[in-house]
Order: sequence, then C-alpha cells, then structure tokens
Amino acid sequence: MTTQPPISTWGHVWRTALVVLISALAWWDLGRWQWDNARWWFWLDLGLGLASLLLVQYRRRWPVTVAVVVTIASAFSGTTGGPATLALFSLATRRRSREIVGLVALSVLAGLVLVSQDPSEQESPLLTLGFMLAIIGVTVGWGMYVGSRRELLWTLRERAQRAEAEQAARVSQARTAERARIAREMHDVLAHRISMVAMHAGALSFRDDLTAEQVKQTATVIQENSHRALAELREVLGVLRDHPGDAVPEPPQPSAIEVVDLVREAAEAGMNIEVDGLELLAQVPDSIGRTAYRAVQEGLTNARKHAPDTLVNVTTSGSPGSGLQIEVSNRLPIGRDLGTPESGLGLVGLAERAELAGGRLTRIRDGRSFTLRLWLPWPA
Repeated sequence: MTTQPPISTWGHVWRTALVVLISALAWWDLGRWQWDNARWWFWLDLGLGLASLLLVQYRRRWPVTVAVVVTIASAFSGTTGGPATLALFSLATRRRSREIVGLVALSVLAGLVLVSQDPSEQESPLLTLGFMLAIIGVTVGWGMYVGSRRELLWTLRERAQRAEAEQAARVSQARTAERARIAREMHDVLAHRISMVAMHAGALSFRDDLTAEQVKQTATVIQENSHRALAELREVLGVLRDHPGDAVPEPPQPSAIEVVDLVREAAEAGMNIEVDGLELLAQVPDSIGRTAYRAVQEGLTNARKHAPDTLVNVTTSGSPGSGLQIEVSNRLPIGRDLGTPESGLGLVGLAERAELAGGRLTRIRDGRSFTLRLWLPWPA
C-alpha cells in the first residue's frame, strides 16, 4: 500500500530551505571554532553536510538506509543536523515502531558524540540532552501525525474511487438490463407489424377476386406497417448504441464501382496512376465491393505516403466463381531504401476485413516495387 503523495516543486523548495536553516543554527558556534582552530574539520563538516543534503533526496526510495547513514554522519558534522532531522521525520511518517525506535536511539547517540567533541559547547550536558530529546520527540511526533493523515486521505480517496467504480458498474448493468427489456418489447412489436405485412401480402398473392379499391387498401396497410416497423427498428437500434452519437445513421458505404471515382480523384491530386480492368468492378456485388474499395484506397494512400513520385498500377481481374483479385503496385523510390512498409493500422484493419469476407491480403516486396494484392471470393 502506497500512501506517499508526490512532492511538488514548492514542497522541495521549502523543505530544503528548512533543512539548511536547521543546519546553520546547529553549526553556527561549532563552525566558527572550526574555522579558527581546526580548518580541516571545517571543510570536512561542510562536505559531510552537502553530501547528506544530496543523499536525503533519496529518502523515499531507501528510507532506512538513508536515515541511518545521515544520522551516523551527524555524529561528526554539525551541518548534517538538518538532513538528519528530515530523514528522521520522513522515516516517522512510515509509522513503523521498530524503525523509529532504532533511529531515535541512534540519533541520541550521534548527538551525544557530537556534543562531546564540540569545544564550543558551554551548556550543561543534562540540559543539552533534554533539548536534544525534545527536538527528536517533536520531529517523530510530527512525522507520525503526517503519516497518519496521509494514510487517512489515501484510504478515503480509495474508498471514493471504489464507490465510483461500483456506481458506474451498477449504472452499466441497469442500462444493459433496460436495453434487453426494450429489445424484448421491440421483438413483440416488430413481430406484430411483420405478421400484418405477411398476412396482407399473402392475401394479394392468393386472392384474385379483389377489387382495385381493396388492392389499394391492402397495399396501403402493407406500406404503413412496413414504415412503422422500420421506424421502430431504427429507434431501438439507436437506443441500444453505446454512445449518443452512434445513433446517427451512417452514410451509405462505398461500392466497387466507386473505385473509378477514387482513382480519378487521386490522379487529379497529382498521382501518376495506370489502371487496367476497372470496368470489371461494375459487376462486383456489394458484399465484396466495399472491401475492394477499401483495398484500393489503402494502396493509394500507402503509395502517396511512401513513394509519392512513382508510377502506381491498379489492376483488377477475375470472374464470378473464380474470385476477384485487385493489385495496387508502385515502384520504390530510386536512391532511397525505405525498407518494407510497416504494417500500420490501415493494413491490419484491411487484412481483418479481407479475412471476414473469406479472402486474403498479401503484401509483396521484390526489391524494386511494392505490391498490395487482395483476393476475394466472387460467388458464381
């Protein structure tokens, strides 16, 4: 379970400023004595403080290790007091007793070692120890409070997210149940409408003694019920869509004969295209015509993207019973090795469409040209 929230830039800034302030206060008297009497200790103290300030930035990744190393360094460096305080506070937010007790004991020991080595210390040892314990106690208590508050906020946030997810699931189940109910109702309604159409159509088929007026009335009933059934079917399909915009009727899908217009538009846009056998597409049924149109469209798109200045050949062949074959080929650019065109979403979707139609899509590259070949079954 992770309850540590990310720290913002401002959070890093004020934490670093507070750490530097604590280190400056802890090192003020000792640093002046070091500068006057032990210059090597001055630079060592400052180096340990800067290293600890850098190391404490990784306290969330290695909380125990960083806290122990920085606390040990604080036994020989006054400038490490700020980073050691921050490391102790960060460890306390984890609220793990064994870690906190161990680090508190180590902090007290490190503080006593530093005080015993500090020639500038003039206070009573008991007073110094009491002040040290007070600072450590405040740091630990504040850290545990912050950790508890973080855990509470994380728990509340998780509960809110779970409640939202459960509410969304209930809404989805209710929508699915309502759609199923509407579908059952529409089945009954459409069955009634279609049975009326079938009954009156049967009367027209078997009875030849009807007058012109009776035939007109029967045809009117068939027409009205057909229109009502179609309107109700569109309504229920609109309701059963996943999104509101999906209920809008889609435009008519292109057929094979429209490949001629597609090629002409590409040529007018500047492509160099040669065609062969496009007149065959006028006989292709719509069941495979849409896939044929998409194949030519994808082939021209790839040629325009990968070989815009080369000749593109669009060839159509086949017959009812033997199948329909469409090839879109183009020469590869001279002087540039583009490699095999990657299988993008367009080709992947086209291959899936071809398989669903019972056909196959093949991509061929012979080193000088690239060919997109589609075969589709053409019923006799």
